Amino acid sequence: MKILLFGKNGQVGWELMRSLAPLGDVVALDRAGADGLTGDLSDLEGLDRTARAIQPQVIVNAAAYTAVDRAETDAAAARRVNAEAPGVLARIAAQRGALLVHYSTDYVFDGSGERPWREDDTASPLSVYGRTKLEGEQAIQASGCRHLIFRTSWVYAARGGNFAKTMLRLAAEREELKVISDQIGAPTGADLIADVTAHAAYQVMHLEASVNTLGVHHLTAAGATSWFEYARFVLSHAQAHGLVQKVGPHQVQPIPSAAYSTAAQRPLNSRLDCTRLQEAFNLKLPSWQTGVRRMLEEILVEEKSR
Repeated sequence: MKILLFGKNGQVGWELMRSLAPLGDVVALDRAGADGLTGDLSDLEGLDRTARAIQPQVIVNAAAYTAVDRAETDAAAARRVNAEAPGVLARIAAQRGALLVHYSTDYVFDGSGERPWREDDTASPLSVYGRTKLEGEQAIQASGCRHLIFRTSWVYAARGGNFAKTMLRLAAEREELKVISDQIGAPTGADLIADVTAHAAYQVMHLEASVNTLGVHHLTAAGATSWFEYARFVLSHAQAHGLVQKVGPHQVQPIPSAAYSTAAQRPLNSRLDCTRLQEAFNLKLPSWQTGVRRMLEEILVEEKSR
């Protein structure tokens, strides 16, 4: 089986190169591309040429325009990458009978209420980023191709920058930390997303899959927390492992979103109901704490070696 992966250097894309490898021949591209192929999602004609050259059975799109605040003044570029490019890939997948795997976001919802969002809840994005991601979903669905769209949230990885690393750095530099306490979601590891993707893609391609396996699925770690409690969890873990900092977990101060101005409005309720995914693919998603602890172990080993 030939798999074409876009976004190989992103947090999820990097993990997908590992998780998809046992399924077949993976051609992984970043924006620069290779050997005349392009992984630049803003180059729509190039994407078409690339997909036709590779002739994959599975297309996995882990690339996106993710600069949430910049998208407010750069809507055309965000729309091209997040909406138009997935439409191109979906059209190619439909023509070839290929499976398209795509990633979306909790930002398609307005974040109201406290109930976890289900796949069939009405989407009402608050930002340009959220609107363009929703348009991408709609383009894929309208194409008629076989597809898996995984909506996720609060993605992190040990590789590259992330919230936990930022908190550890600031706790070493500052006398106090103020962290938003009214946005609720589930920190979700890129490795978990990649492993679930490989599991789901294998079932769709090789096993007798029911109609419930295709379409939109919510994919996050289990449980929920606030950025404030997430920060305290990170600093508590660091403290327990002997990392000395100026700010400990009890010195972190909660603040509302209104006290921290951003160009794009964030949803307050980013809880996603993952029941459909777990039932369709016979999965049990681990708690968010499990993945974060594992990531912190990697980070703290690096910190102590400096």
